[in-house]
Amino acid sequence: MTDHRPWRGVLVATALPLNDDLSVNYGKYAEHCAWLVENGCDGVVPNGSLGEYQVLTPEERAKVVETAVGAIGGERVMPGVAAYGSAEARRWAEQARDAGCRAVMLLPPNAYRADECSVLAHYAEVAKAGVPVVAYNNPIDTKVDLVPELLAKLHGEGYVQGVKEFSGDVRRAYRIAELVPELDLLIGADDVLLELAIAGAKGWVAGYPNALPRSSVELYRAAVAGDLGTAKKLYEQLHPLLRWDSRVEFVQAIKLSMDIVGRHGGACRPPRVPLQPEQAAAVRAATEQAVAAGLA
Repeated sequence: MTDHRPWRGVLVATALPLNDDLSVNYGKYAEHCAWLVENGCDGVVPNGSLGEYQVLTPEERAKVVETAVGAIGGERVMPGVAAYGSAEARRWAEQARDAGCRAVMLLPPNAYRADECSVLAHYAEVAKAGVPVVAYNNPIDTKVDLVPELLAKLHGEGYVQGVKEFSGDVRRAYRIAELVPELDLLIGADDVLLELAIAGAKGWVAGYPNALPRSSVELYRAAVAGDLGTAKKLYEQLHPLLRWDSRVEFVQAIKLSMDIVGRHGGACRPPRVPLQPEQAAAVRAATEQAVAAGLA
């Protein structure tokens, strides 16, 4: 964990434990954050898509950040601050800053297909909070693509220091490195981890370490160190699970894997519904296979 670049390393986009009545179980969440760090992860990203931030009340969303900071310290917490409006996203960045966080993660405007000028204005507004921003490029869900040329502009203006890359296009890593070598590339999708690690990624905003932290961290460390013998074997073993991170049902899948390995995954809030029986069976089989291989 490096103080000035707290987004480097393995930061888990944390799933949020819910009670049977779908209220947030903050005690379990604090325990989960601590467990992830104990098992080698560098920090957590609360209030991402995996943390179901879209269906939390403002009070819940703020308390999730405060709970994570209380459990592992603000220097290890990089909250997602996405919101429909730039002013609201800035307020979430200020809340994270005031809670002691050293960085935040921000999607582009996601209420509509924003143009480049709107994207620049959005990041400019949130940067006013005075906390370093890692951009989150997820063109699949937001319909706004932070292409390398736009990332270079955002970094050149001082608005962003890194990018969580979730386009799935691993070729972009090399273009980003050419255009803006000072911008930290973070792996944004679990199932392109090896490819982006080889391409020079400085971190991983990760999903499946919620269930399998130790083996996931071993995979990441081996990959960025160039130990391809270790990394490729682990990647092949874990890939049947890692690919769920890029599917629509990723929250349900990761929570089910958490339940199977003895963590508290639990249900999701609507409109997410439980996995279909065949999906649940596939996740269960892949998780049990990972457990049998000693990866849990």
